Amino acid sequence: MMDRRTFIGAATALAAAPEAARRAEHAIGLQLYTLRTLFEPDPVGTLEKVARIGYREVEYGGGGYDRMDHAMLRRTMDRLGLRAPSIHVGIEGIRENFAASVTMARALGADTLILASVDAASRTDEGWKKAVELMNGRSSELQAQGLSFAYHNHDWEFTDQSGGMPLFDYLVANGDPSLVKLELDVFWAIKAGREPEAIVRRVPGRIYAYHVKDMTAAGAMTSVGLGKLDYANLFKLNRAAGVRHFYVENDRSPAPYLPDVTTSYGTVRRLLRQAGA
Repeated sequence: MMDRRTFIGAATALAAAPEAARRAEHAIGLQLYTLRTLFEPDPVGTLEKVARIGYREVEYGGGGYDRMDHAMLRRTMDRLGLRAPSIHVGIEGIRENFAASVTMARALGADTLILASVDAASRTDEGWKKAVELMNGRSSELQAQGLSFAYHNHDWEFTDQSGGMPLFDYLVANGDPSLVKLELDVFWAIKAGREPEAIVRRVPGRIYAYHVKDMTAAGAMTSVGLGKLDYANLFKLNRAAGVRHFYVENDRSPAPYLPDVTTSYGTVRRLLRQAGA
């Protein structure tokens, strides 16, 4: 029979479990494109440095990762306590080289393919319609294989048009909402004049991840916390967004790179805690 002290201890542990699980779901990640100059010549050493900062997730993109030994990268991540929930591929990675992209994702332990960008032909009126059709088809194929799909935006999706509306809006309207998720790059959305909070409210539950980067008063990228973007307010909408991952990124991170992502990690960690995420 369980005594009173044991019962109270067990009840406390059960009450804490959902909170611990929820926090585990929101581990802070790093888009490795930020460290591409370091990663390409020394992938193992770079992953070791990323783990020492405190990151527990990485997202592969750039730096020649697609040409590397993926089994070696996976072993390194396992040793360091890192995981890669998603990888970035280009339009050719879901159009011509889809099977290879799926194999690569599985080898790295990823469950989600992110379309990082499209070619110039896909940014035309008809080209974008075909691209969205492709996204719908491939996301359905991925679901059948136990994987997921999301699209990563830049600024031009909010300015270029297809079907009489911005490309982003066309994707939201015509992409299968149950299959085509969004990786919202907050910086680029704001650069194009959109409010990320308004996007979240428009597509609740459809945000797979945020790319978290900051913006100076002059409009340049900078470490999170050194700019003007209001992530404290955005992170209050995390549950509504459905966001599962928070990837720090700085496309233009200054050398030696590591101080930049260290500052960003500390800021994002603090803001997520304040938001209760």
